[in-house]
Amino acid sequence: MLALAEIFYSIQGEGTWTGTPAVFVRLAGCNLACDFCDTDYSTKAYARVADIIGMVRDAGNDCPTVILTGGEPLAQAETPALIEALRRDGRRVHIESNGTIYALLPDDVWLCVSPKERVDPRMAARANEAKLIVDRRVPEEHFADFADTSVILLQPEGNKPGNVALALDYVKAHPQRFRLSLQTHKFIGVP
Repeated sequence: MLALAEIFYSIQGEGTWTGTPAVFVRLAGCNLACDFCDTDYSTKAYARVADIIGMVRDAGNDCPTVILTGGEPLAQAETPALIEALRRDGRRVHIESNGTIYALLPDDVWLCVSPKERVDPRMAARANEAKLIVDRRVPEEHFADFADTSVILLQPEGNKPGNVALALDYVKAHPQRFRLSLQTHKFIGVP
């Protein structure tokens, strides 16, 4: 059984895949307690993997992209089984992780690592993109973790104007390495 917070159909509002329709499977629970977290990842229900596949179909019909998020989706022991079931169902799986829990993932699974306190070096090396949260400062302590990651995003916490300005200035000063990622779903009013 997996602990669920919610399943919904929307668009990816952040990062490389911004604007892409996706079914979000928000798994409950997290192994961190970040003070700026704006996500309700508390448990609303428990479901078997097969039930979640049915909910994904109901929510998004034939939408090919499913994003596993949380909380921390890799904190649950059955997440690898869910990933495999989604892939067998013809879905392209994306995972949004804080990078603290190591998991061996299939090559076709897109991994976004957004470190908060620490990151497992194996997860940083596996990341397809890194999303670093800018909250009154640029988290330069994580740059070395993602030396080999081709896409490094600076995302202003809460789209706050001061954080946006700081991230934008940093991206413009380092155009070869960084990109700006805004939470566009919040601008257009969708989950």
